[in-house]
Amino acid sequence: MCELNDLDECYRVAEELVLHAGKIIEDGIGSKKDVKSKEVDWDLVTEYDRKIEDKLIKQLSIQFPSHKFIGEETAAKEGCLPQLTNDPTWIIDPIDGTTNFVHRFPHTCISLALLVNKKIEIGIIYNPLMRQFFSARRHCGAFLNGKPIKTSGVKDMSQSLVAIEPWLARDPQYLNVYSRMHALIQKTHGIRTLGTAALTLCYVAMGAVEAYHIEGIEAWDVAAGKLIIEEAGGIVIDTAGGELDIMTPRVIAACNEQIAQQLVNLIKKPTPRYSIKT
Repeated sequence: MCELNDLDECYRVAEELVLHAGKIIEDGIGSKKDVKSKEVDWDLVTEYDRKIEDKLIKQLSIQFPSHKFIGEETAAKEGCLPQLTNDPTWIIDPIDGTTNFVHRFPHTCISLALLVNKKIEIGIIYNPLMRQFFSARRHCGAFLNGKPIKTSGVKDMSQSLVAIEPWLARDPQYLNVYSRMHALIQKTHGIRTLGTAALTLCYVAMGAVEAYHIEGIEAWDVAAGKLIIEEAGGIVIDTAGGELDIMTPRVIAACNEQIAQQLVNLIKKPTPRYSIKT
């Protein structure tokens, strides 16, 4: 078990490593990349993803040899998702928004979280291209570049800006994205899409958007951002309205409970059927 002093050291080491890893993204954004697809042709990976994850795991292992790791590229290589235990576990997304990174779109980030007894204790998300360093410690608040951040105070969906990822509809099991997007267009100030779950969660935390809805993602997309939002005064729940399962996340992230519940109710409504032409 990690004591408070241990968590202080964990945070210090993690911050230093993530800032250093950000230089890899800075150096690689304008370079030619070796781009490959994973299980589907839009889920991209580059040599930079692997380099950052390998470096983070190696350095964290040296500092904390008893800790465990759940990393996006390691899980892809091994073909399975490791089980989350009560042991101190780092959850790593080396580059969230790899497609953005490949296209030189500057919304891309490193996401790192530490869980102890299955509770998120540390969350760090860093976009080196825009110099945005988001961080949180449980019960200690959320920060952007060292300054406290808070979620929006808006409580009516009609006054909200909501983020969603329409590209997920390329997978037939997520065709409901179309109807949900249509409903959000009708009932909000507008919708936004960034192509990176981790960074969008931070935008909820800083009050730039009121809510974010996404399914079809993994623990490494959400773990750090969940803590950052909660420490900023927001809420992260399952699409159906219950507690979020961090290992199979279906996410509604919102600035407060009122917006979260309005979004849950909107999603629960029957939706028209769509089909994809092949």
